[in-house]
Amino acid sequence: MTIERTLGVDGCKAGWFFVALDASGEAEFALMGSISALWHAHRDAGTVLIDIPIGLISGAGSGRLCDAAARKVLRPRRHASVFSPPCREALAARGYAEACRINAGVCGKKLSKQACGIAAKIKEVDDFLREHPQAVGVVRETHPEICFWAMAGCKPMAHGKKSPAGEAERLDLLERAYPRSSTVFKAALARYRRKDLARDDILDALVNAVTAARLKDHACATLPRRPPRDRRGLAMEIVYARPSGRATSG
Repeated sequence: MTIERTLGVDGCKAGWFFVALDASGEAEFALMGSISALWHAHRDAGTVLIDIPIGLISGAGSGRLCDAAARKVLRPRRHASVFSPPCREALAARGYAEACRINAGVCGKKLSKQACGIAAKIKEVDDFLREHPQAVGVVRETHPEICFWAMAGCKPMAHGKKSPAGEAERLDLLERAYPRSSTVFKAALARYRRKDLARDDILDALVNAVTAARLKDHACATLPRRPPRDRRGLAMEIVYARPSGRATSG
Protein backbone atom coordinates (compact mmCIF):
# COMPACT_ATOMS: atom_id res chain seq x y z
CA MET A 1 0.00 0.00 0.00
CA THR A 2 1.31 3.46 -0.90
CA ILE A 3 1.70 5.84 2.02
CA GLU A 4 0.54 9.31 0.98
CA ARG A 5 3.25 11.92 1.21
CA THR A 6 3.19 15.66 1.51
CA LEU A 7 5.87 17.88 0.02
CA GLY A 8 7.30 21.29 0.78
CA VAL A 9 9.21 22.95 -2.06
CA ASP A 10 11.42 26.01 -2.33
CA GLY A 11 13.33 27.42 -5.27
CA CYS A 12 17.11 27.59 -4.96
CA LYS A 13 20.11 28.43 -7.13
CA ALA A 14 20.42 24.87 -8.45
CA GLY A 15 16.71 24.37 -9.13
CA TRP A 16 14.10 23.19 -6.65
CA PHE A 17 14.67 21.74 -3.18
CA PHE A 18 11.95 19.60 -1.61
CA VAL A 19 11.29 17.88 1.68
CA ALA A 20 8.77 15.02 1.59
CA LEU A 21 7.09 13.64 4.71
CA ASP A 22 5.12 10.41 4.81
CA ALA A 23 2.35 9.51 7.24
CA SER A 24 4.83 7.93 9.67
CA GLY A 25 6.96 11.08 9.80
CA GLU A 26 9.80 9.70 7.70
CA ALA A 27 11.49 12.41 5.65
CA GLU A 28 13.09 12.44 2.22
CA PHE A 29 14.76 15.42 0.61
CA ALA A 30 16.51 16.17 -2.65
CA LEU A 31 17.42 18.84 -5.16
CA MET A 32 15.66 18.61 -8.52
CA GLY A 33 16.53 20.44 -11.71
CA SER A 34 12.95 21.17 -12.76
CA ILE A 35 9.47 21.28 -11.27
CA SER A 36 8.34 18.78 -13.90
CA ALA A 37 10.97 16.24 -12.79
CA LEU A 38 9.94 16.78 -9.17
CA TRP A 39 6.28 16.17 -10.02
CA HIS A 40 6.92 13.01 -12.01
CA ALA A 41 8.99 11.61 -9.13
CA HIS A 42 6.26 12.38 -6.58
CA ARG A 43 2.91 12.11 -8.35
CA ASP A 44 1.59 10.17 -5.35
CA ALA A 45 1.86 13.26 -3.14
CA GLY A 46 -1.40 14.38 -1.57
CA THR A 47 -0.35 18.01 -1.17
CA VAL A 48 2.61 19.96 -2.53
CA LEU A 49 3.12 23.40 -0.98
CA ILE A 50 5.53 25.56 -2.95
CA ASP A 51 6.94 28.99 -2.26
CA ILE A 52 6.25 30.52 -5.66
CA PRO A 53 3.40 32.72 -6.93
CA ILE A 54 0.84 30.62 -8.83
CA GLY A 55 -2.36 32.55 -9.58
CA LEU A 56 -1.24 35.63 -11.53
CA ILE A 57 -2.66 38.96 -12.59
CA SER A 58 -3.18 39.19 -16.35
CA GLY A 59 -4.97 41.55 -18.68
CA ALA A 60 -5.61 44.20 -16.02
CA GLY A 61 -5.45 44.43 -12.27
CA SER A 62 -3.79 46.27 -9.42
CA GLY A 63 -2.22 43.35 -7.55
CA ARG A 64 -3.02 40.12 -5.74
CA LEU A 65 -5.15 40.24 -2.61
CA CYS A 66 -3.16 37.37 -1.07
CA ASP A 67 0.05 39.41 -1.10
CA ALA A 68 -1.66 42.40 0.54
CA ALA A 69 -3.22 40.14 3.18
CA ALA A 70 0.13 38.47 3.90
CA ARG A 71 1.88 41.82 4.33
CA LYS A 72 -0.85 42.94 6.70
CA VAL A 73 -0.46 40.01 9.11
CA LEU A 74 3.37 40.06 8.94
CA ARG A 75 3.69 43.74 9.90
CA PRO A 76 5.77 45.33 11.28
CA ARG A 77 8.68 42.89 11.08
CA ARG A 78 8.41 40.51 8.14
CA HIS A 79 6.05 42.20 5.67
CA ALA A 80 8.92 43.11 3.33
CA SER A 81 9.43 39.40 2.63
CA VAL A 82 6.23 39.44 0.54
CA PHE A 83 6.65 41.09 -2.84
CA SER A 84 4.28 41.46 -5.76
CA PRO A 85 4.98 38.99 -8.59
CA PRO A 86 5.04 39.94 -12.27
CA CYS A 87 1.82 39.81 -14.23
CA ARG A 88 1.64 36.82 -16.57
CA GLU A 89 2.40 38.95 -19.63
CA ALA A 90 5.70 40.12 -18.11
CA LEU A 91 7.02 36.58 -17.65
CA ALA A 92 8.21 36.45 -21.25
CA ALA A 93 10.09 39.76 -21.02
CA ARG A 94 13.74 39.93 -22.06
CA GLY A 95 15.28 41.75 -19.14
CA TYR A 96 14.26 43.95 -16.23
CA ALA A 97 13.44 47.11 -18.22
CA GLU A 98 11.03 45.30 -20.54
CA ALA A 99 9.41 43.44 -17.63
CA CYS A 100 8.83 46.74 -15.81
CA ARG A 101 7.31 48.32 -18.91
CA ILE A 102 4.92 45.40 -19.46
CA ASN A 103 3.99 45.16 -15.79
CA ALA A 104 3.34 48.90 -15.57
CA GLY A 105 1.01 48.66 -18.55
CA VAL A 106 -0.99 45.82 -17.00
CA CYS A 107 -0.83 46.52 -13.25
CA GLY A 108 0.09 50.20 -13.18
CA LYS A 109 3.42 49.68 -11.40
CA LYS A 110 6.96 48.55 -12.05
CA LEU A 111 8.51 45.39 -10.65
CA SER A 112 11.04 45.00 -7.88
CA LYS A 113 14.32 43.43 -8.97
CA GLN A 114 13.59 40.63 -6.51
CA ALA A 115 10.32 39.82 -8.28
CA CYS A 116 11.97 39.97 -11.68
CA GLY A 117 14.75 37.72 -10.39
CA ILE A 118 12.38 34.79 -9.90
CA ALA A 119 10.31 35.41 -13.04
CA ALA A 120 11.86 32.40 -14.77
CA LYS A 121 10.82 30.12 -11.91
CA ILE A 122 7.31 31.62 -11.83
CA LYS A 123 7.03 31.00 -15.58
CA GLU A 124 8.31 27.44 -15.15
CA VAL A 125 5.56 26.63 -12.64
CA ASP A 126 2.92 28.51 -14.65
CA ASP A 127 3.84 26.54 -17.80
CA PHE A 128 3.96 23.29 -15.82
CA LEU A 129 0.44 23.76 -14.43
CA ARG A 130 -0.89 24.53 -17.91
CA GLU A 131 0.69 21.34 -19.24
CA HIS A 132 -0.28 19.21 -16.21
CA PRO A 133 -3.86 20.17 -15.22
CA GLN A 134 -3.97 17.17 -12.87
CA ALA A 135 -1.45 18.99 -10.67
CA VAL A 136 -3.76 21.99 -10.15
CA GLY A 137 -5.13 21.84 -6.61
CA VAL A 138 -2.36 19.48 -5.51
CA VAL A 139 0.47 21.94 -6.10
CA ARG A 140 -0.53 25.04 -4.13
CA GLU A 141 1.15 28.30 -3.24
CA THR A 142 2.37 29.06 0.24
CA HIS A 143 4.82 31.50 1.83
CA PRO A 144 7.31 30.32 4.48
CA GLU A 145 6.93 33.42 6.64
CA ILE A 146 3.15 32.91 6.70
CA CYS A 147 3.72 29.26 7.67
CA PHE A 148 6.02 30.32 10.52
CA TRP A 149 3.57 33.07 11.51
CA ALA A 150 0.76 30.51 11.81
CA MET A 151 3.00 28.01 13.62
CA ALA A 152 3.87 30.71 16.17
CA GLY A 153 0.22 31.38 16.98
CA CYS A 154 -0.21 34.13 14.37
CA LYS A 155 2.89 36.08 15.36
CA PRO A 156 5.56 37.21 12.87
CA MET A 157 9.12 36.04 13.40
CA ALA A 158 11.25 38.46 15.40
CA HIS A 159 14.42 38.01 13.35
CA GLY A 160 15.32 37.76 9.68
CA LYS A 161 15.72 34.19 8.45
CA LYS A 162 19.31 34.66 7.27
CA SER A 163 20.55 35.74 10.72
CA PRO A 164 21.75 33.19 13.31
CA ALA A 165 18.96 34.31 15.66
CA GLY A 166 16.38 33.97 12.89
CA GLU A 167 17.58 30.51 11.94
CA ALA A 168 17.45 29.38 15.58
CA GLU A 169 14.00 30.92 16.04
CA ARG A 170 12.60 29.05 13.05
CA LEU A 171 14.29 25.74 13.85
CA ASP A 172 12.86 25.89 17.37
CA LEU A 173 9.34 26.24 15.97
CA LEU A 174 9.94 23.45 13.47
CA GLU A 175 11.28 21.11 16.16
CA ARG A 176 8.11 21.58 18.19
CA ALA A 177 5.94 20.75 15.19
CA TYR A 178 8.19 18.03 13.73
CA PRO A 179 10.93 16.79 16.12
CA ARG A 180 13.17 15.49 13.31
CA SER A 181 13.53 18.94 11.77
CA SER A 182 17.08 19.60 13.00
CA THR A 183 18.20 16.19 11.77
CA VAL A 184 16.80 16.86 8.29
CA PHE A 185 18.25 20.39 8.29
CA LYS A 186 21.77 19.20 9.19
CA ALA A 187 21.63 16.33 6.70
CA ALA A 188 20.66 18.68 3.86
CA LEU A 189 23.43 21.10 4.86
CA ALA A 190 25.94 18.27 4.68
CA ARG A 191 24.72 16.90 1.34
CA TYR A 192 24.61 20.09 -0.73
CA ARG A 193 26.96 23.00 -1.29
CA ARG A 194 25.86 26.48 -0.24
CA LYS A 195 26.32 27.75 -3.81
CA ASP A 196 23.52 25.35 -4.80
CA LEU A 197 21.32 25.41 -1.70
CA ALA A 198 21.26 28.14 0.95
CA ARG A 199 20.57 27.48 4.62
CA ASP A 200 17.30 29.41 4.50
CA ASP A 201 16.15 27.45 1.42
CA ILE A 202 16.23 24.32 3.59
CA LEU A 203 14.25 26.03 6.36
CA ASP A 204 11.66 27.26 3.85
CA ALA A 205 11.15 23.84 2.26
CA LEU A 206 10.95 22.25 5.72
CA VAL A 207 8.27 24.59 7.01
CA ASN A 208 6.32 24.16 3.77
CA ALA A 209 6.48 20.36 4.19
CA VAL A 210 5.50 20.44 7.86
CA THR A 211 2.63 22.80 7.03
CA ALA A 212 1.44 20.49 4.24
CA ALA A 213 1.44 17.57 6.70
CA ARG A 214 -0.44 19.62 9.30
CA LEU A 215 -3.25 20.35 6.85
CA LYS A 216 -4.52 16.85 7.62
CA ASP A 217 -5.07 17.71 11.29
CA HIS A 218 -5.66 21.47 11.17
CA ALA A 219 -8.15 23.37 9.09
CA CYS A 220 -6.59 24.46 5.83
CA ALA A 221 -6.68 28.24 5.70
CA THR A 222 -5.89 30.70 2.94
CA LEU A 223 -5.08 34.36 2.50
CA PRO A 224 -7.49 35.80 1.57
CA ARG A 225 -10.33 33.70 3.00
CA ARG A 226 -12.05 33.40 -0.37
CA PRO A 227 -9.29 33.47 -2.96
CA PRO A 228 -10.16 34.88 -6.37
CA ARG A 229 -9.02 33.00 -9.45
CA ASP A 230 -6.94 34.28 -12.29
CA ARG A 231 -7.90 34.13 -15.98
CA ARG A 232 -6.68 30.54 -16.19
CA GLY A 233 -8.69 29.47 -13.16
CA LEU A 234 -5.72 29.26 -10.78
CA ALA A 235 -6.34 30.36 -7.20
CA MET A 236 -4.54 33.53 -6.11
CA GLU A 237 -3.97 32.30 -2.58
CA ILE A 238 -1.40 31.69 0.14
CA VAL A 239 -2.08 28.45 2.00
CA TYR A 240 -1.28 27.82 5.67
CA ALA A 241 -2.38 25.53 8.51
CA ARG A 242 -4.68 27.46 10.82
CA PRO A 243 -3.66 27.15 14.49
CA SER A 244 -6.23 25.42 16.69
CA GLY A 245 -8.95 27.75 17.90
CA ARG A 246 -7.95 30.59 15.57
CA ALA A 247 -10.10 32.22 12.92
CA THR A 248 -8.66 32.89 9.51
CA SER A 249 -7.11 36.27 8.80
CA GLY A 250 -7.30 38.40 5.70
